[in-house]
Amino acid sequence: MNQLKIGAVLSYISIFLTNIIALLYTPYLLRMLGQSEYGLYSLVASVIAYLTVLDLGFGNAIVRYTAKYRVENRQEEQYEMFGMFLILYIGIGVFALLIGLGLYFNVDTLFSSSMDYDEIRKIQIMMLLMTLNLAITFPFSLFGSIITAYEDFIFQKLINIARIILNPLVMVVMLNMGYKAIGMVVVTTLFNIVTLLINYWYCCHKIKIKIYFRRFRWDFFKEISIYSFWIFLSAIVDRIYWSTGQFILGIYYGAAVVAIYAVAIQFQGIYMGFSSAITSVFLPKVTALIANNSDNKIISDLFIRVGRIQYIIMSFILTGFILFGHSFIKLWAGDNYGESYWITLCFLIPLTIPLTQNLGITILQARNQMKFRSLLYVLISMFSLSISIPLAKYYAGIGCALGVSVALIIGQIIIMNIYYKRKIGIDIPRFWREIAKMSLIPLLLGICSYIILSQITLDKPLYLGILIYSNYNLCFDFLPYSLNAYDNKSSFLYIFLFWYWGLNAYERQLLLPLRNIYKK
Repeated sequence: MNQLKIGAVLSYISIFLTNIIALLYTPYLLRMLGQSEYGLYSLVASVIAYLTVLDLGFGNAIVRYTAKYRVENRQEEQYEMFGMFLILYIGIGVFALLIGLGLYFNVDTLFSSSMDYDEIRKIQIMMLLMTLNLAITFPFSLFGSIITAYEDFIFQKLINIARIILNPLVMVVMLNMGYKAIGMVVVTTLFNIVTLLINYWYCCHKIKIKIYFRRFRWDFFKEISIYSFWIFLSAIVDRIYWSTGQFILGIYYGAAVVAIYAVAIQFQGIYMGFSSAITSVFLPKVTALIANNSDNKIISDLFIRVGRIQYIIMSFILTGFILFGHSFIKLWAGDNYGESYWITLCFLIPLTIPLTQNLGITILQARNQMKFRSLLYVLISMFSLSISIPLAKYYAGIGCALGVSVALIIGQIIIMNIYYKRKIGIDIPRFWREIAKMSLIPLLLGICSYIILSQITLDKPLYLGILIYSNYNLCFDFLPYSLNAYDNKSSFLYIFLFWYWGLNAYERQLLLPLRNIYKK
C-alpha cells in the first residue's frame, strides 16, 4: 500500500516538475530552434509515434499476467512468460526498424510539396535516429513492465524524475553549442538507453527475476494475444487522435503550421498526464480485486472515488487555462502561436470527462473486456480522420482539432458511459450526480474571473503572473466565513472552496495531512 500511495505522490511530483520545467524550458527551446525547426522535430516525433503501437498491447499484458501469477503463486510460469515476451519484443524491434527504414527512404515523396531540400534532409536524419531508438526500446521495455507489475513504483518514479530534471539541462547545453533538432534527438536517445539499462539492472539484481527460454506456449500466446489485441487497437486510436494532425498539416502546409499544432498537442499531453498519474498505479490493485471476485459495488465505488479526485484537479486546470491560456501562450511561445489556444481548447474541454473516468479503462483491462471499447474507438477515430482531412484543408490546425473533438464527445463520453452502466455495472448516474455537484465551484469561480479579466489587457508577463496568482481569490471577500486559520493565503481559494463544499469525508481525510502542514 505504501508503494501505491508513494507511487501516486511521486507521479504528481514528476508531473509537477515536467510542467514547471516545460514552462521555463520550452519558450527557450522554441526561440532557439525557431518555428520551422521545432515543427520538423514535432513532425518526425509524431510519425515515429505510430511505430510505438507495435508494442501490440503486450506491455499491459505483462503487467496483468505477472500480477495474476503472483497472486496465484505460479512463479515458474511467470519466468517462462518473461522469456516468451522477450523473444516477441526482439522480433517487434526488428520489424519496427524495417518500417522506419522504409519511411526514411520515402521522406521526399511524402513532404516534397511543402518542404525544401534542407528540411527533408533533417527529417531523414531524425527519423533514422528515432527509429534506432525505438528498435532498442522494444526488447528492454519488458523490464519496465515487470517493475510496474511488482508494484515497485518508488524506484520507477524516482528514475523518471531524475530523467525529467537532467534531460532539459543537457538539452540547454546542446542548444547553446549550436545543435538543434538533430542534437535533441541524440540526447533523448542516450537518456532512453540509460533508463532502459537501469530497469534491466533493477529487475535482475533487486527483484531478482529470471527469464526462462523453454517451450513456446502457443495456447498462452493465443490468450494474451486476444487480451492485447484490444489494447493495441486503443493505441492505434490514440495515434490517430494525437499524431495524425501533424502529419496531415505537414503535407498541406509545412513545418510552421505543424509547430502551432504541436504546441497545442503539448498542452493536451500535460492535461492527460495529470489524470493518468493516479490510474497508472491501479492496474495491479484492480486486477487483484477482479481475481478475488469483488462485486460491482466495490469496483463502482473505487471508480467514483478516483473520478472525484481527478475531477478536482482537471476542473482546476481547465478553468485556469480558459481564463489565462490565450495570453499565456502568446507571451510564453510567441505571437505566432496564438492559434494554439483555440486548438488546445478543442482538445481539453471534451477530454475532461474521459480523463476523470480513466479508471474505467483499467477495470476493462483487468477484466479482459477491452473488445467493445477498442472497436468503438477504431470506428470513431476513422470518422474523426475522415472529417479532419477536409477540415484541415480549409481551416488548418483548427480543422484537425474540431475533427478530434467531435469524435471524443461521441465515442468517449456518450457511448462509453452507456457501456459502463449497462455492461460493466458501474453506477454512472451516481458518478454524474457527484460531478454535477462538484462543478458549481469551478463554474462560478470561472465566470467571476472572466468578467473581471475581460476588462484587463494581459500583454506583459508581470501582469499575467499577478493575475494568475490572484485569480482564485477574486471571490475571497464573499466567503461566508473567515479563512484566517489558513493564514489567508488566498491563492489556495480553489482548494478551500472544494474543502467546504466539494469534498466528501474520505477526500478530506486524504488531504488532512496537507492541511495540517499548511497551517504550520
